[in-house]
Amino acid sequence: MATTTPHETPPEVAPASRPLTTVVNDTIKNTLLSVQDYTELAWQSIVNLVSPPFYFRDLLDQVDVIGVGSLPIIILTGFFIGAIMVLETAAQFQRFGTTALTGNAVSLALIRELGPTITALMVAGRSASGIASELGSMVVTEQVDAMRAMGTDPGRKLVTPRMVACVAVLPLLTGVADFVGLIGGFLVAHVTLGLSAAEFWHHAIDAPGTNDLIHGLSKPLVFGFIIATVGCYKGLKVRGGTEGVGRATTSAVVIASVSILASGFFLDKLLMYLFPV
Repeated sequence: MATTTPHETPPEVAPASRPLTTVVNDTIKNTLLSVQDYTELAWQSIVNLVSPPFYFRDLLDQVDVIGVGSLPIIILTGFFIGAIMVLETAAQFQRFGTTALTGNAVSLALIRELGPTITALMVAGRSASGIASELGSMVVTEQVDAMRAMGTDPGRKLVTPRMVACVAVLPLLTGVADFVGLIGGFLVAHVTLGLSAAEFWHHAIDAPGTNDLIHGLSKPLVFGFIIATVGCYKGLKVRGGTEGVGRATTSAVVIASVSILASGFFLDKLLMYLFPV
């Protein structure tokens, strides 16, 4: 019979592999629990609006950080989106002799779909990650626990101001992206198709109707809510120190971006039913 000396270490025992059904069940349970926790946090951020205390200073700070801070990238992105649209469709407009309709196509595409979606994705990449990393750092350094110890509700002070700020500024940023995109589209149309300013802007302004504007300004409200609440949720659920902050930041951007695209589909279906064009 083999024996081990005091200087020998016993052989390592391989951990027992978990059955596939157990892994699947645990994944489903954890996912449902995360959805439940996120729903509770998102709902509480709305409920906080109807009862004091209100943190107006924090709200104004977040409007500056999310709104004004995102303005340069929104202007740059909107300009090139409009320019690329005309650049890619110029050949087709010339082929069918409908270059005068360039303004219509760019205006409707930007206002109804591209403007809200691209703006939301850009803000998600910038603000959802920033919110998650900021709140995650506060969790790691126990600042959130200190708030609770002093009787301050972290959800009311940290989540609600960010949610309101994001919902308030995203439609404004979308309007800026639409306008700058039309400018980019006009410049390319003027150079490549020879359209005059009067011809382009006449069609661009007349093309969108009331329902188109409702489509374009309703979706940013939902997108802003998703960006802020997802970023806050991932930040407040950070575990594992500084490495956890990095994981939460990445996860917040991915989840917010996918949620924006998925919700955009269902919002389009709903808005088309309520406000047909």
